[in-house]
Amino acid sequence: MRPVSSLAGRVQQRWAQLAGSSAEFTTAISPVVSPRSRICPPGWAGIVVIDGAVLATAPDEEAVRLIEDGLGGVAAEGLTSADLLRRRLPVAEIRGPASLAYLDPPGFRPQPAVVEARGLDDRGVRRFLTGAGAARAAWVADREESGMAEITSPVFAVREHGQIVAAAGYRDWPGNTAHLSVLTAPAARGRGLARAAASATVAHAIAAGKLPQWRARPLASRRVARALGFSELGSQVS
Repeated sequence: MRPVSSLAGRVQQRWAQLAGSSAEFTTAISPVVSPRSRICPPGWAGIVVIDGAVLATAPDEEAVRLIEDGLGGVAAEGLTSADLLRRRLPVAEIRGPASLAYLDPPGFRPQPAVVEARGLDDRGVRRFLTGAGAARAAWVADREESGMAEITSPVFAVREHGQIVAAAGYRDWPGNTAHLSVLTAPAARGRGLARAAASATVAHAIAAGKLPQWRARPLASRRVARALGFSELGSQVS
């Protein structure tokens, strides 16, 4: 494995831990059979690229052969392209790709704001996560994408007119990683409230000695991460 920066090296170690088996990051794709890999759903293949190196797992030997035949010779940076995967592999479904960003504590840029710490069982938090009205289906999809219902940290919430309009938290991952989730009400977006809630969440994670991780697809979410000091180190796809 080629030398990597300190942050990238720590990130690679955490993903290798999730992948299990003998998986490791290499300069060219070299998938391993790992039925219990946690870098993708059970029965799926997963690819993670960090700092120009790739780690891949597959559920069985046949899937390994398909990946090796279809993706051999592809540069690491292109291995999480959904278009390329569809062209080269007989895939039934793709989840992702999503960018992976991480934060070294010295690079944190906190956003001052009035933020409350609540639990997932708080009445106001439950009301916020449930949503209401004609746009509820879209809201539920946003909530599921955010992962807010799965956090293990407190909920860090921003209120306006007595109602929670933005919230963030993190889920504890192996390797002392804090996987961030952020959600903002549609009518309150574009005003920096996601940054405020996420900033309080990141501060909590850093104080607990955790490595903040931001996984995102939408550009707006990625911009929030960059505003807080996160660095995009790679991407992931299942």
